[in-house]
Amino acid sequence: MKGIVISGTGSGVGKTSVTTGLMRALSESMKVQGYKVGPDFIDPMYHTLATGRPSRNLDTFMMSKGTVERLVGHTARDADICIVEGVRGLYEGLTGTGEEGSTAEMAKLLGFPVVLVVNARSLTRSAAAMVNGFRAFDPEVNVAGVILNNVTGPQHRRKLREAFAGSSDVPVLGMIERDACGGLKERRLGLCAVGSEDWDVVDGLGGLASQMDIDSVLDVCERFEREDPEPEFPYARRRSGLRAAVPLDDAYCFYYHDNLEAMRASGMDVRTFSPLAGDMLPDADFYYLGGGYPELHMDAISENRDFLEGLRNASAEGRAVMGECGGLMTMCSSVSDAAGRVFRGAGVFDAECMMTDVRHGPSYVLARGTEANPLFRGMAVRAHEFHYSDVRPRGTPVFGFDVLRGQGIDGRRDGLVLKNSVGSYMHQHALSSEDWLAGVVGAVP
Repeated sequence: MKGIVISGTGSGVGKTSVTTGLMRALSESMKVQGYKVGPDFIDPMYHTLATGRPSRNLDTFMMSKGTVERLVGHTARDADICIVEGVRGLYEGLTGTGEEGSTAEMAKLLGFPVVLVVNARSLTRSAAAMVNGFRAFDPEVNVAGVILNNVTGPQHRRKLREAFAGSSDVPVLGMIERDACGGLKERRLGLCAVGSEDWDVVDGLGGLASQMDIDSVLDVCERFEREDPEPEFPYARRRSGLRAAVPLDDAYCFYYHDNLEAMRASGMDVRTFSPLAGDMLPDADFYYLGGGYPELHMDAISENRDFLEGLRNASAEGRAVMGECGGLMTMCSSVSDAAGRVFRGAGVFDAECMMTDVRHGPSYVLARGTEANPLFRGMAVRAHEFHYSDVRPRGTPVFGFDVLRGQGIDGRRDGLVLKNSVGSYMHQHALSSEDWLAGVVGAVP
């Protein structure tokens, strides 16, 4: 198996643009399988658009190391090369003292060499010193190359070459001109959601390859090629015969691809639809509403009565409904946007949702399903949360999760429950448990 990890000295150095550009360029002649370290929805969207293959999240907090290996073996079984985008800086993890959750840990687990992206703006010898420090910090991490971003003109380029030739044995695999990595839109939750209209931007990033030594990048992959892992199927299999409906558009776009794969492996016929386009709620046994940006589209969502009333009726009939973050917001009685405008929600739960300026997360979550939880009763859950809204239940709410780590709805609990409906702030990953959908299948009447 050939692979490489694109990491950075920190956030904002351009590693998503470099990774996406490299994926796009190599996909012209190779089958490229993309991955993202950590809990992220946006970067994998760019990877998927660049490669034409679903990018996967690799996360040692939400998955066991053995599960990570199985997932890579399964998804890369027909790929020519794996390209893994790191998270934050190379060594940032759960704590300041350990490597758990870091890109460095993932690189060692996968056995892939690391190419470090450095923002070289106004730097020459200091850039070489930074790379030397990153390489020496953990000798078990194979820092095999560096890509220098924000390089200004021939003089800067010459000084950087001289600095690395005289002070570092880490090869320079690329020098990216200043502002060449621009174009990826940003929003407070990270990079914006990606759609087909972003193809021109992603395709344009492929031009960054002209500022990289692609042959040397591929040579690094060749020299450190590892044995292929066994391509074990990572999802629980069953023949449930259930129908599942999943909203998928600009309002509901945050899904781990493996969650949808797990649903299909459980024998579910998964149908997607767009509430923003005016689609009615499809007839289904299980409704899975992911996160995204419903607060930016509540005018259109609130006008789609077939969707909102259909969701409320499906819940009242006892069908299985799961909402994550944006899905939870939609299931509330009302949603107030950042301007204070109040919109009707589905009314599955007697609760109001309000956008705030307070950021919750991004952070990992440890929780356990309560006895009242019809979908995840007693299940130990590893997930993540990131939102700018508050949900305020009325009356005496029933909660489906006790939160051991994280914020949830009230700091101690998450997951509003009504019949077979559960709405929470957590984004769960199907491979964080052996059989994520067992309770869902059992709850369907």
